[in-house]
Amino acid sequence: MSDPAHLTGTAAAVTGDPSATAAAAAAAAEGYPRIVAALIRITGDWTLAEDCAQEALAQALGRWPLDGVPANPGGWLMTVARNRALDALRRATVERRKLRELAVLALTAATEESAWESARESGEVADDRLRLLFTCCHPALALDAQVALTLRTICAVPTTDIARAFLVSESTMTRRLTRAKTKIAQARIPYRVPSGAALTERLPGVLAVLYLLFTNGYNADGEPAFAEEAIRLARLLTGLMPDQPETSALLALFLLQHSRRDTRRDEDGHLVSLEDQDRSRWDDAAIDEATSLLSALRHHLGPYLLQARIAACHAVAPAMADTDWRRIADLYDQLARVQPSPVVELNRAVAHGFAHGPESGLALLALARSGGSGGTLDDYPLTVAVEADLTARTGDHRRAAALFREAADRTHSESERRTLLARAEAVTAAEER
Repeated sequence: MSDPAHLTGTAAAVTGDPSATAAAAAAAAEGYPRIVAALIRITGDWTLAEDCAQEALAQALGRWPLDGVPANPGGWLMTVARNRALDALRRATVERRKLRELAVLALTAATEESAWESARESGEVADDRLRLLFTCCHPALALDAQVALTLRTICAVPTTDIARAFLVSESTMTRRLTRAKTKIAQARIPYRVPSGAALTERLPGVLAVLYLLFTNGYNADGEPAFAEEAIRLARLLTGLMPDQPETSALLALFLLQHSRRDTRRDEDGHLVSLEDQDRSRWDDAAIDEATSLLSALRHHLGPYLLQARIAACHAVAPAMADTDWRRIADLYDQLARVQPSPVVELNRAVAHGFAHGPESGLALLALARSGGSGGTLDDYPLTVAVEADLTARTGDHRRAAALFREAADRTHSESERRTLLARAEAVTAAEER
């Protein structure tokens, strides 16, 4: 079957009706994961659920441009997908219990569409999506498989786009997704949200997948749509699990970082440093939503909350010179204790470099590179870039230029490479003056 996004593109080419195509695309984004989640719960067959949902989308894109978009697109799609599944199960002569459960859904079209609309934010529909998210993020699956499966099943991202993000061919990604779904079936991974201690153990893994999904969209050469999908899922998770503070903290972090999306590149596509970004173009609504979330988490101390508070320090500062770097340095000190990692130490060095002088930052960077703070940064390309920036701020422009060029050679991002070479030229010019 085709991917939902590819189906909408086909409809545009065939019908030439932008409004119908837009309605179909919106219905795909909203309805697809809900339908797949509901059918997986009922049938237990992952592939069947996806196929039926995609067939429903294909039928909609063939009919809606001619007949008009129904009043409730989600209910229409659910009816068609349910009937497809019912037919498939009948043909396969599966057990009667599943047939009876599907038959319960066989209401009249008008009744079902009305029920779908009233239930779209109810516990039943929402819990299906939450169960699907926890299933995709089960620790029995490799982390990259968790991310890919989440993108494909919950976000309806085309396999081609996922493959490009993971730097593999579409056929390779298709096999990975198939293996992941097969493992879920063979290992009988439960399709449910854990409770009690199990939820406490599993939730960090789910949040880590969303964090990685956002990072894949936020990085210099990432897929921007992935960041938006991560925000959508984090918002869903926060709404369904309001008693889990780290879910709200993660959403706040995403919103704060994404608020700068329109200012991170110039007209030529080059990266723009935080210092040079036009802060008047930052998304104030996203910043306000994030700070509101953070205000309700004053007594919580977790890694995502600390990162969100760091991002908030940047978001509320009218200019780089007004940033409370001492506050940021203190938050990174806390983060290093709560969630120590080489990357945290790298960012901590930057913060201390601004708060207490570049020599202080270089000293912390040397400690992190030696492994004295719990890890090593030798293989991390941005380590040299950070050293270059701190060195430039000490006035040693010649060494800084050499380090910027070394960092450019190490990075795998073309955008970062161009930016680093530009910095090398700038400090070389400063040296010559």
